[in-house]
Amino acid sequence: MKYAIIGSAGQVGQEFAKFLRADSFFPLSHEDVDVTDAVAVERALAAVDCDVVVNLAAFHNVNGCEENAVKAFQVNAVGAYNVARAAVRGGCKPVYLSSDYVFGPDHQRRTPYVETDEVGPLNVYGASKVAGEHLVRAATQNHLILRTSSLFGAVRSRKGWTFPEMMIERARAGQPLRVVKDQYMSPTYTFDLVRAVIALLEAGATGTIHVTSGDGCTWYEFAVATLELAGMNCPIEPVTSDAFPSKARRPSYSRLDSERLSGFGVAPLRHWRDALQAYLQEKREVAD
Repeated sequence: MKYAIIGSAGQVGQEFAKFLRADSFFPLSHEDVDVTDAVAVERALAAVDCDVVVNLAAFHNVNGCEENAVKAFQVNAVGAYNVARAAVRGGCKPVYLSSDYVFGPDHQRRTPYVETDEVGPLNVYGASKVAGEHLVRAATQNHLILRTSSLFGAVRSRKGWTFPEMMIERARAGQPLRVVKDQYMSPTYTFDLVRAVIALLEAGATGTIHVTSGDGCTWYEFAVATLELAGMNCPIEPVTSDAFPSKARRPSYSRLDSERLSGFGVAPLRHWRDALQAYLQEKREVAD
């Protein structure tokens, strides 16, 4: 199977390069193709011989999306349709990476969202991802939409950091650490995510599937585990979300679980704490 990866320079895109042979991997960065330009997308995909087009291009600065909703929908929704339509015309399956932020209005919820749960975004970013999902579905039935959450991996994101890395760097610098205790999510290791995505595609999976590390936690619990596994004794102050005013509303609970992975013979991803341990080993923050 041959893959075209749009957004290949990002955190997840670079992870794909670890798994795929050079002759089956066609990287397309933002400099190579602007997903908001339908003609450019058609031209870029016509130049590669692939079976699958994985669209990782996204405007995922959550506060930035509130400030520029037009850009959010152009990239995350219209861009998703441009890629899906061009993929179909080239005889390829489109794959769209979505988010746990398509959920969130139930502040009392304490059971993970599964694929059949009704979406309900709280912010522009989440709404733009919902729109992107709908447009990918409209382009073809032979699609794969993958919802994931709170990614961390050895490759730095465009933000310049991943959450565990930021915690370790601030702890080493002696900076005070304050982390929210009232937002529950499913932190997901990009290595495990990409391995599962490839397995799903090889199994012929279609539709919408949740792919996250097992179980879930608050950002505070994630921070505590990071420093504990890294052997660092540094106090972390648990605070509520009110301590960090934000333009965008964020879900208080957006944990994901999957009812569909096993149907394609793909094992659930390992527990987030085990994944965090593997990440820290990959980053050489702890011994193997």
